[in-house]
Formats: sequence, C-alpha cells, structure tokens
Amino acid sequence: MVVVPEPPKEAPPNEYRLVGPSEDGQISDLLDHLSDKEARQRLQALISEWLRMENLVVLTGAGTSVSSGGKTMASLEKAVMDTLRATISMPPSIKAILAMRSAEELLGSADPVMGFEEWLSFVVNAAYLAGDGRSPLQGVTWKGGTAVSPAEFSWLIERVGRAIFAECALSLPEPVPLVAGDPHPSPHLPFLAKLIARDSNLGRAHLFTLNYDTLFEQALELLAVQYFDGFTGRAEARFDPSVYGLDIYYPGEIAEGRVRRFDKFLHFYKLHGSIHWQIREGEVRARHPDLREFAAYRGLTAPEKAEQLEALAGKMPSVGILPTANKFSQTLSMPFAHLFRSLQIRLTAPQTFLLVLGYGFGDDHVTRIIETALMNPSLVMLVVEPNPKSGTIARIQQYKELGKRAFVLTPTDAAFDSQPFKFATFDDFARTVMPDVQWLDDFLRLRRFERQIQSSADKRAGGPPDDESWLP
Repeated sequence: MVVVPEPPKEAPPNEYRLVGPSEDGQISDLLDHLSDKEARQRLQALISEWLRMENLVVLTGAGTSVSSGGKTMASLEKAVMDTLRATISMPPSIKAILAMRSAEELLGSADPVMGFEEWLSFVVNAAYLAGDGRSPLQGVTWKGGTAVSPAEFSWLIERVGRAIFAECALSLPEPVPLVAGDPHPSPHLPFLAKLIARDSNLGRAHLFTLNYDTLFEQALELLAVQYFDGFTGRAEARFDPSVYGLDIYYPGEIAEGRVRRFDKFLHFYKLHGSIHWQIREGEVRARHPDLREFAAYRGLTAPEKAEQLEALAGKMPSVGILPTANKFSQTLSMPFAHLFRSLQIRLTAPQTFLLVLGYGFGDDHVTRIIETALMNPSLVMLVVEPNPKSGTIARIQQYKELGKRAFVLTPTDAAFDSQPFKFATFDDFARTVMPDVQWLDDFLRLRRFERQIQSSADKRAGGPPDDESWLP
C-alpha cells in the first residue's frame, strides 16, 4: 500500500501590519510576507529593543479604558450632554448653549467640529472672565445672543464635572482569574507589569494618560508598584511637581552594602486631571473617593442619571477636572501647565521611545507636542491603532515621509474584516504583543491562592459568597 504524505499545512496568515521606515529608508510593512508566528517574533523583538532605550514615555488615551467600561471622548460627551438635558433645574440660558452645541455637531460642515474638551475650555474661560471679582465684565454673551451670568456658568461647570465624574467612576474587575490559564480580566495588570520589567540601569518609565478614571492607579496599587503622580502627602495630598525629580532606592544595609534602585516604580502624569482631584482652599488636592455608589450609574437612563446626580450633589466634592488648552483660571493652570511641560521635556530627551495607546490624535494641544518632539533625531514612536481605516494611520505616514522614525501597528485588512477591533487594541497589545514577564505569573498564582483560602474561610464561617467585583 502506498502511503501518500499529507501536504504541509499552511502557516496561519499574519494578523498585524507594522508600517514604518525599513532599512532602505522606504515606507513599508515590516511584517509583510511573514507567517503569524514569524511576524509576532519580529514584532516582539522590535518592541523589546525599543523598550531598552534609555527614556521610555507612554501616552494613553480613552481607548485604554474601553474594555473596563470607559467611554471614548465622543461617547462621553453624549452621555454627559444627555444627562444635563434631562436635568429639571437647568437655567434657560444653559439650555440654549447646549442646544447650540448639538446644532454644531449636526451641521456636517467641512470644518471639523470643536472637540468636547476644547468646547469646555471656552466655557471655563468665559466663567472665569465673568466671575472674577476684579473682572470688568458682568457676564458673557454666547453666540446667538444668549446672555449667561457667572452663576449660570457655575451651574453648568458643576453639573458637567459631576456627570464626568460619575461616567468615569470605573473600578477594575476581579484582578485574578479564578481558574489558572484564564486571561487576565483587566489588561492594565499585564501592561504595567511588562512596562516596569526593564533593566534597572535604564531610565524610569514615564506614563502619561489623558483619562479621568483611576484604573491605572488601581492597577498600580494592586501590583504594589510605587509611583509618583505629582502629589505629596496622604490625607490631603497637594500637587507638588518637585516629586517628579525624586526616585526610590533600597538603603545600603539591605542591598549588600550598596544603594540599589527599587525595581517596581514609575512616574505617572494625568494630563487632563482626574476624578480624584479636588479643589480645596484654592489648591488642587488628591483623595481617592469611594466608587461603589456609582457601580450601576452607567446603566441608568439619562433622567435617572440626572436624578441620581442631584441626590448625590452634597456628597460629591468639587472635582478638579475640565482641563483646557488656554485656561485663564490661576487655580488650575499650574498643575496642567507643569504636566504638559513635563511631557515636552521627556520627549526631547535623547534615546526616547514613545509608545502611544488608545489615542486618536484628536487633542490639538497634545498632538502639537508630539509633532514638535518628532524633531528629536533619536526619538522612536510606535502608535498602536486597532482600526486599519483610521485617519491616524495617514497622519503617521506623513510623519514617516518627513524622515521621522514613526511606526504604526495595526491589523491587516483581512484580520480586521474577520474580527473587528480584536487585534492591536490595548487589550491585545498588553496581553499578547508585549514581551511576557515571569513575576506577573507568580503574582497571579499567589493572588489565586489567597482567594481560595479566603473562600474556604468564608464557607466555614457561613459568610456570604464571594463578591466578583473588586473595588479599591
């Protein structure tokens, strides 16, 4: 009997494109004509090489929070505006302002519509000009002839702050899979673990985020990663930018007679503020609130959200968010001005790797800093974009055509068509693309063992079943 050998199985097609300058200087896909395995090996090798550069800067946007219940800026604006319009106590002038904002979004003009944060910039600046006791202005007239008083502006800013707070009051899911081998519930854990797993002789990682939520802080504390976020103190932390010049070291008697840097540490910057920032006595303070009251908020209807925000008004502090590109208010200008200056300084340092995740280049003041930094001849930028049809890719290609070392990681058209938004997302990049680190697996095994012990103790004591949520 003649045995006919089976034809060799074809290797699965590559699911990624890494578009950037090749060795001959031409713009091409560096993973073209490679199998999936070969493409991943080459991709991880390149990322490992870039992560070994002296200065590591990471910029994250709203896309890094979507898998944990967060919203993109467009969907956040819609949710906030719907809640405001459902508020019964809205002044007529504010109703007219919101109606005009809705009309601007529906015009479909050739010019791009002003972004939500840029629109808020004008609101906050107008409130400052009209409300400062030294101002010669008694009020501001909005387009269309709507006169708005300082009190009405204050009403709008306060309600917008409350609504943003409630929409961004996100909590990490149960941090450890109950079954070994299950994927990590939150991509923040593997991402941060891999981010700090660098040679201790290299510069510290600098993580900049545009998000209001505290998911990164929750993950950092869960992983026992020490970080400086610009605040000093515990009970009433105050913003003090000098902390970014500090570091953490083991004392000499512990490190065999020599001083050694603490491994699990990074610098953390919240460029657009945070839900745990508060304004007290003219200063920006930081205190993490209890998020449990807002666990079900995002599932409510707009009228229900408005009613809940009014009921919780007395319990919600004055939230130090609503950043602007041209803020006049001295109370908030210092934190934001220093944070953006820090981003500029980090990106001009020699041997810099800039990793961009979940950001669609929609904030002009942030994008201008990036474009200026591309003049740094030793900067390498990698943008992770899950939509191969995004306009971000064309923008990065323009950078590359100018000779800049800019790369974009995106799915192939075939991979995107078969499984949209599965590849080159924040989740995918954190879990499968970044090189693995051993200590994260050890940490998860330890946490799983702790959960098993706690579950057994609860059953013996007749306590309630395990709560699958995790709150800081």
